[in-house]
This record gives sequence, C-alpha cells and structure tokens, in this order.
Amino acid sequence: MFTGIVEELGEIVEVETLPNAARVTVHGPVVTSDAKPGDSIAVNGVCLTVVEATAAGAFTVDVVHETLRRSSLDKLQTGDRVNLERAAALGQRLGGHIVQGHVDGTGVLLSRDEAGLTRFGIPARLTRYVVEKGSITVDGASLTVVEITEDEFSIALIPTTLELTTLGRKQPGDIVNLEVDVLAKYLEKLALPHVSGNRQEAAGV
Repeated sequence: MFTGIVEELGEIVEVETLPNAARVTVHGPVVTSDAKPGDSIAVNGVCLTVVEATAAGAFTVDVVHETLRRSSLDKLQTGDRVNLERAAALGQRLGGHIVQGHVDGTGVLLSRDEAGLTRFGIPARLTRYVVEKGSITVDGASLTVVEITEDEFSIALIPTTLELTTLGRKQPGDIVNLEVDVLAKYLEKLALPHVSGNRQEAAGV
C-alpha cells in the first residue's frame, strides 16, 4: 500500500529482457536505504517487489508480462527518470490517498499551460471512477482532479510537483500510468446488484 507521495526521482540503470518479463535495475538511494529483498517499491506508480538491493543505492525488480502489458513500464530505457515510493508504514501520515500500485490503465499527456494546469487523456472505461476534486494517481503521484469529461481530465500541478516528479519532464504525447481510487471500484461492485435493472440478475432470476 502506498500514499502517492513520491519520495525521489530514480534513474533506470539497466533493462534486461527475459522470457515474458523484464528485469529492471533502478538507482534510488533514498528508497534503497532500508530496502531488502521482498519489499515493495512503487516505480511510476507500479508496485514491484525488490529482488536485490545494493550498497550503491540501486535495486532490481522483475516485471512480468501482465504488468508490462498494462503499464508504461514496457517503454523504460536506460537513463529514464522514474517516480519512486516505498510502501507506507503503519502509523505514518497519509499525505495523499490510498494507492495500491495496481495500474488500471495508461493515459496520455495532452497539454500543460503556464500555470501548471495539465490535461490527460484517459480510457473511457475509467472515467466513471473519477470525480471533480477527487483523487487520481498519475505515474505514482497522488493528484486532485480539477475537471473530468468523457475522455480526459485535468489537474493543477504545483511547482514542487513539477520539479520533484517526472510530471515536470513529461511532454504532450507521453504515456502515463493511471490508478483510479480503489474505493470507487469497490463501491460500484457492492452497489451494482441493488441498482434498478440488476436486481433480478443478482437474485438469480
């Protein structure tokens, strides 16, 4: 579990192609300072398991085919910068929102104006989980939605976010990982059988 508060900008050191997977080495001295094999670290919003951590401030993860297919990690190259966050510890402040690190899909950066208002394209199947002033995770960063339409949403990026995350380096056309609020998905599943038109199906009629 994560909070969507990016701890540092890491750098991809190596990407090794494996059968139906990839082994990725990331330099991130902050998140590696107490990392050990089996720990979880979010890389651009994707929860990954540490295979090895080195004294030089790097860690290695294996990324399976399903994750590569559903996220932007299949496009990672040596030298790319990535957002990094360690798993949340019980008792710490929840600065963002509840983030699982389970990417729901990818979006595309459409535009950003001088004030930092940034527009992203989003798959239509995800828009029902996004609301104005609600939370969404973009490349692992917890952000507040300004406006949502049928196929795009906007957020207002403050200078600190632009400076300390990959979002300040993204250009129109770049792909980003999206994770919607998990509470919205659970509420939908729980409410669906009780919505008019679904009651007979839920009852087995």
